[in-house]
Amino acid sequence: MRLWPRSIRWQMLAGLVLLEALSILLFAAMLVGKQGREVHERTLHRLAHQATSLSLQAKEALMQERPGWVGLSVITAGESPNVAFAKVTDPAGNVLFVSRGEIDQVTLTPVELAQLRSLKGDEFRVFTLGTDRWESVAPIYTGSDLRGFAWVENDPSWDYEQLNTIERGTTIFGVIWIGASVLLVLLLARGISRPLAVLHRGTRALMTSPDSSNHFPLPVTVQNELGDLIAAFNRMVASIKEQRSGLNDTLSLLDSMLANAPIGLAFFDRRCRFVRVNDVFAGLTGVPLSRHLGRTLPELLPQPVAQPLEDAVLRVFATESPVHDLEVVGQGGQPSRPWTWLVSAYPVRTEPSQVRWAGVIVLDTSERKRAEEALRRTEKLAATGRLAASIAHEINNPLEAVTNLLFLLRNFTKLEEPALNYVVMAEHEVRRVAEITQQTLRFYRQSTSPARTSMGDLLDSVLSLYSVRLSTLGIEVERDYDPAMDLFCFAGEVRQVIANIVGNAIDATAGGGRLMIRAHRSRNWKAPDQEGVRLTVADTGAGMEKEVRERIFEAFFTTKDVTGTGLGLWVSHEIILKHHGIVHVRSRTAGKGGASGTVFQLFFPDNQNLVAAQQQPAAAQA
Repeated sequence: MRLWPRSIRWQMLAGLVLLEALSILLFAAMLVGKQGREVHERTLHRLAHQATSLSLQAKEALMQERPGWVGLSVITAGESPNVAFAKVTDPAGNVLFVSRGEIDQVTLTPVELAQLRSLKGDEFRVFTLGTDRWESVAPIYTGSDLRGFAWVENDPSWDYEQLNTIERGTTIFGVIWIGASVLLVLLLARGISRPLAVLHRGTRALMTSPDSSNHFPLPVTVQNELGDLIAAFNRMVASIKEQRSGLNDTLSLLDSMLANAPIGLAFFDRRCRFVRVNDVFAGLTGVPLSRHLGRTLPELLPQPVAQPLEDAVLRVFATESPVHDLEVVGQGGQPSRPWTWLVSAYPVRTEPSQVRWAGVIVLDTSERKRAEEALRRTEKLAATGRLAASIAHEINNPLEAVTNLLFLLRNFTKLEEPALNYVVMAEHEVRRVAEITQQTLRFYRQSTSPARTSMGDLLDSVLSLYSVRLSTLGIEVERDYDPAMDLFCFAGEVRQVIANIVGNAIDATAGGGRLMIRAHRSRNWKAPDQEGVRLTVADTGAGMEKEVRERIFEAFFTTKDVTGTGLGLWVSHEIILKHHGIVHVRSRTAGKGGASGTVFQLFFPDNQNLVAAQQQPAAAQA
């Protein structure tokens, strides 16, 4: 016959009955504590009574003028089994009588002296001298005169002896309580500990290897509530496995989106520290991905960029609402380049009423801004070119009439020698104006198909265009080319390349110097079997640093601030590639010692099979 119930409910009920029985023992322990408190209270009352009695006895002895009785009363009080020491002092605290020992060896402690200063009238006081040491003091008055103080200190061993009996009984009850508890645990272990051990092993396996299914389902070894719990645990593990599979798929999709999104993504906590960023954001900042986590915006980004971003993140946490289309402008990178970011921030909630993080979306619009600015400048330059061509065209008509009139004036009128010289000078200046207008028209009206072109004419036209600037800046021009040398090319585009390079050389040599232009028949230094024309443009200007030299053919890159578009050399490079040519640049700055300057070497192959490509858009000088 089974005496112990199978159901965990009845097991706990039976155990509760046992615990109720043991509560009687606990009540006994409570009595021990209560008795201890009563012993302590009795000790305090006894000390107060003894000090008061000693004070009264000393008062009677003094009133009868028998001070020897005071010493006898002190010795009698000290003989009490619960008194450790008794003494009588004068009002100043000097010891007059002691229950044992020599008077001159006994003095009042600072604690006792403090009691003398705080006593008022005929009141008595009980105070502690340390752990389990108590003392009482009472004043001794004869009439209204304070004659001294009576002191009685308790003997804690006497109090301990009273409590020891209660403690021994309490210990016996405690042993019974522990034995009963152990018995109860042993009885419950068989029905509870084994299923719990199975659940513990399953939980540990779920923590250490959540993706493994070797340990599940757990065996159900009991047919009670614990067995039902193990079965429910098995169902929970199966559900978790299914949810984890779906969650992993979702996380994989989110990680893929975060890593491959074409925009910068970053997440911040309430202290504006980076929680996570993607590669695009790290690329925008120029800081490695691993250095972002745990850092704040001012630690990684320049102040003009970090401050508005930090304000946007704090505003999201404060208002719990998104911030849209915030334009952030700054400068960074190597070499330093202007940034223009379009920023949006939004709250990330882990609970409906709590914003855990703030997400930031960054779209780099720097290239678009530069492209828009370059487009505006290009449109202005194109409009200026069209206007210049229109003006040049309109000038041609009256210019031709003036030329004819001067011709008639010189040949069909009888002018004296000084006047005739003036007419000749006027014809010379008019021809110069006509040449300038022709060059202006030539630059605007680019050829649409390749043709055999005189390199000498191309170079002369470019130098003539810049003749005024060269003269004004005091730049000496050295020419070394055959005027009869020709090349099969797009003449207008090659002229544009030469003009861009020469214009940049003039800008770099603004303080005066030399400009050298050489052109001769040569072979491609990378493919010696290919013939063509090698063109060299060298200047003694300021030169370029390595970082600038590596980016001169990059679109929108310029060192001229507001006066440059960053398109001249980029377009020139595209034209060179269109002609299947190559370019090599060398430059040295004065800071490296010696002379400074820049050398552009270009090679254009003389290719009769050059096919006309789509006409390149006109671009301003770099």
